[in-house]
Amino acid sequence: MTPEIPFRRNVVQPVECIKAGWALIKNEYWLFVGICAVGMLLASAVPLGILLGPMMCGIYLTLFRKRRGEFIEFGTLFKGFDFFGPSFVATLIHIVPIIAIVLPAYFIFYVGMILSMATQDPNDPNPAAVFGVFFGFVIFILVMMIVIMILSIGFTFAYPLITDRKLQGLDAVKLSFRAAMANFWGLLLMALLTTLLQFGGVLMCYIGVVFVLPINFAALATAYEQVFGLANPNENWSNMPPPPPTF
Repeated sequence: MTPEIPFRRNVVQPVECIKAGWALIKNEYWLFVGICAVGMLLASAVPLGILLGPMMCGIYLTLFRKRRGEFIEFGTLFKGFDFFGPSFVATLIHIVPIIAIVLPAYFIFYVGMILSMATQDPNDPNPAAVFGVFFGFVIFILVMMIVIMILSIGFTFAYPLITDRKLQGLDAVKLSFRAAMANFWGLLLMALLTTLLQFGGVLMCYIGVVFVLPINFAALATAYEQVFGLANPNENWSNMPPPPPTF
């Protein structure tokens, strides 16, 4: 039976997470740039997110080891494959609902456009029908983006929990949703701030995105520690409240 893991509510401080994340990685910044860049490249190279879970776990593993003062190297990234099974389950739970939302949306849009154009009278076209379908699709896209955003926030702690607490995929996802919803507004604000960082990277001919990736991941790792604390492998942590992070 999986032990109950306590978490804190309304404790995520986005600006502090970003500052603490930078403080965590700055003395080995270029190592983390390489780890995050290769990790995300490999994660996107194979369809269906098969490598996404192991790469995410590998990135968080390096950050948690760094936080504990343990030795890390580039090869630590590939120790994420130790969590392949649970992380793949978590990835599927994340991706399948999004696909189930996106594909029907595009299907309905294109079918609606085709039908509206097919029913037009060539001698008296009615553009309002086409614009109506397009406007409805825009509204649907906005709703879809909100749903996907909520789903993504809910999954914030899934890979860190698999890495740090050795949870199975489904258990990690369920606990991540509970903790993320209990810290929703802080995580939402941090998502907006990290998106601004990524946008700044895009303005640098896109290559700048690579340079902000480590900061984004380190900020999320800090948020995880604010909510759960880090597990001590040498102690029975299952019934202990998480300590506040110190940097």
